[in-house]
Amino acid sequence: MIKFNLEGSEYIELIKLLKVTNMCASGGEAKQLVDQGEVKLNGEVESRKRAKIRTGDKVEIFNEIIEVE
Repeated sequence: MIKFNLEGSEYIELIKLLKVTNMCASGGEAKQLVDQGEVKLNGEVESRKRAKIRTGDKVEIFNEIIEVE
């Protein structure tokens, strides 16, 4: 499990979260994985590339969970 701290922000966009946690090498790769249905937000497939990820959310990709604090 990866823990990500928002630090002073209300939210982070999904594709940005995937980039800053090094789950994707680029924004293009992150967008492609979201389009392919490879990313889950709180257990549900997330299709919005710019979904607002907030404290308490869990993002799952490649059998890895990113917990936002």
